[in-house]
Amino acid sequence: MARRAGSSWERTAIVRKYYGLPPLTSLAVFEATARLASFSRAADEMNVTKSAVSRQIKALEDELGIRLFIRGKNGVQLTAAAQDLFAEISSSFSRWSDTIRTITTEKPEETVTLACTEAFATFWLMPRMANFASLFPEITVNYLIPEKVGDYRNAEVDLFVRPANGAWPNENSEPLYDDLIYPVCGHAFAEQYRDTPPSAIWQLPLLHLDWIAPNWPRWQDFFQANSIVHQALRGQRFAKYTVLLAAAEANQGLALGWDAMVRPLINQGKLVRFSDLSVVDPIGFCLAWSDRKPLSPAASTLQAWLREQARPADT
Repeated sequence: MARRAGSSWERTAIVRKYYGLPPLTSLAVFEATARLASFSRAADEMNVTKSAVSRQIKALEDELGIRLFIRGKNGVQLTAAAQDLFAEISSSFSRWSDTIRTITTEKPEETVTLACTEAFATFWLMPRMANFASLFPEITVNYLIPEKVGDYRNAEVDLFVRPANGAWPNENSEPLYDDLIYPVCGHAFAEQYRDTPPSAIWQLPLLHLDWIAPNWPRWQDFFQANSIVHQALRGQRFAKYTVLLAAAEANQGLALGWDAMVRPLINQGKLVRFSDLSVVDPIGFCLAWSDRKPLSPAASTLQAWLREQARPADT
């Protein structure tokens, strides 16, 4: 008579043999490390030591015969070979979670996780979300505001709005809206410099944003697009657009304003458009979702609503 597997390890070994998988514990450690981009943070989440995480990753690398992570001073990054593995594992874990939640709850809660930049959430999305809540009160929207672009690929994310600079692997994406960029500032600043000709705007105190994406429009690009000859540009630098616009409202300098985000502030009298100079946003935003994870009905509802909200008013 065949011996029954008594220990959890033996049962796990049978599952591994049947599906041809590495140890499930190692896969879980890999997923957490890739998602958090850190051995230490993965260890904290899983309540184990950092060395235990390191041993699991080393064992998985040895079994697969590939290198999974590139170690750096500020954490770890996935190798090219490991990116597809992470996409598959994270989407699988997410589907398992959805299934377990469905079968263990009498009436499953309809939730959607949306990832986007802090500026997009603050200035474009939040003023509109009351409309979504009134139309679809049964759907709860959770927000992920990542510090790093890679966090948009978090397994929990259903939809994400990101800068449309290039295609990402294993995703579907579509342009969200076209936008216009022009200078904005506070009322006192506009009054103080109201006689400044367009050709001399570059000499004013400018507010600069250090974008994550190196090809995002800067003041230099704005002046070049408007054929304005300029020299070294003055002004403060900011890491977050929300803080930069707050500085502009406080009359600390001139900011580049993306119309979709600053128009509400202009309508509220917090900012003013400084000149008629403008440039079409060469990057814009796109709405994206994983092609490895089917959208839930709730996510599809939010997707359709976002498309409707982004549609020009005259169409």
